[in-house]
Amino acid sequence: MIGALNGIRVLDLSRILAGPICTQLMGDYGAEIIKVERPGAGDDTRKWGPPYIVDADGNDTTESAFYLSANRNKRSVAIDIAAPAGQALIRRLLPKCDVLIENFKVGALARYGLGYDDLKYEFPGLVYCSITGFGQTGPYAGRAGYDYLAQGMGGIMSVTGEPDGEPIKVGVGIADIMTGMHSAVAVLAALRHRDATGEGQHIDLALLDSQISWLAYHAVEYLNTGKNPDRLGNAHASVVPYGVFPTGDGHVILAAGNDGQFRLFCETADRPELGLDPRFTTNPLRIKNRAALKPILDDIFTARTTDDWITLLEVAGVPCGPINTLDRVFADPQVVSRGMAINMDHPLSGSGKVALAANPAKLTGTPLTYRRPPPTLGQHTEEVLAEMLDLTGDELASLRKTGAIE
Repeated sequence: MIGALNGIRVLDLSRILAGPICTQLMGDYGAEIIKVERPGAGDDTRKWGPPYIVDADGNDTTESAFYLSANRNKRSVAIDIAAPAGQALIRRLLPKCDVLIENFKVGALARYGLGYDDLKYEFPGLVYCSITGFGQTGPYAGRAGYDYLAQGMGGIMSVTGEPDGEPIKVGVGIADIMTGMHSAVAVLAALRHRDATGEGQHIDLALLDSQISWLAYHAVEYLNTGKNPDRLGNAHASVVPYGVFPTGDGHVILAAGNDGQFRLFCETADRPELGLDPRFTTNPLRIKNRAALKPILDDIFTARTTDDWITLLEVAGVPCGPINTLDRVFADPQVVSRGMAINMDHPLSGSGKVALAANPAKLTGTPLTYRRPPPTLGQHTEEVLAEMLDLTGDELASLRKTGAIE
C-alpha cells in the first residue's frame, strides 16, 4: 500500500535527535527522506556509543544504537555544504523537494547562502523548518541548545525527582523527541497550506518552547495560581493514591483515579474500612492526607508479591501494573502482539539484521512501512544525485575529487 505521505520529498539537513525524529516520522508515513551529511563525519550520533552494530567478526561498526533509533526510511547523501559546489548541489536538489529540515545554529546556513531568506523567493513553495535550542528570535537565539539544558531551563526537572532529592531529568531525550514530533506536525500543517495556496513558509521550532508546552497542567497550574508545583517523586499532584508502592518482592503501580476505584482497591485488599475512613473518602481528602495514607498502603502492599497484586487487582478491575525493565517490556505479550519491535536488514550487521522500536501508529488505509534501514554515511550519494539531477559518472567523479561529495 502507498503511505499517506507518498510523493512528499524532504531534504534533511538535520542531525542529533530532534530533526532526525521529525524526518523519521515522516519517512514512516511514506515520505522520501534525503539525509544530507558532512563527508567524513556524518551525523554526530553515529559515534554516540557503545553500543554499536556488531559485524560478522564480533567487532563494533561505526553505527551506534543512538543513531539507529532515529534514522530509518532515509537515504544518506554526503555533501559538503561549506564548499561552493556542495551549496550548488543543495540548490539543484531543492526544486525537487517539498520540505527542508535543518537544525544549525541561527544564521549558520545563511553563511552558505542556504538560509530561509536566501531561498524563499527562488523556491516560493518550499516548507523550511528550522529547529534550534532557543528559536530564531529572543536574547538566547544565538546559543547552542541541548536537550539537557531545555529540560532544566524549561521546568520539567523542577517537578521530576523525590521531594527531598535533587532535580532529575527524564531518562530519554524527551525535549528533543517532542520537538521532533511538533516539527512533523507543523510541517504537515504547512504542506496543507502550501497545497491550498502554493505558498511555502518558515517554521521556527525551539527545544525550550517545546519543553515548556508539554509542562501541560503544571504550566497552567502555575500560570493561574503563581505557585510552583511541588516535586513529588512517583506521586501525582492531583490524584491519590496514584504512584509506586513496595511489594514483597519489588514494586507495583496503583492508579486509583477516582473514589470508586479507591474503595474497590480497599475491598480487594481486605481493608474495606480504609475506604470509609473520613480522612480518605474523597480524592481532595486523600490529597490533603497523603502523608498519612502512604505508609498504610506501603504496609498493605508488602504483604504480597508484585505478581500476586497484579493478578488480584486486574481481576477486580483496579488499575495497576508492574515497573518493567526493557527485557520484560519487549517480552510482554501485549507488546509482542502490537509489533512494537521490528527487524530490518542492515549491511554492516553480523546477523544481517538490526532491531528497532516500531512506530506506534496503526492506520487501516495507509499503513506505515519500514522500507529502508538507517543508512550508512553517504550510502546513497551517487544513487540520489544520478536519479534526481541526472549527474553522470564523470560529473560525480569530478565532484568527489573536489571534496564536495564523498
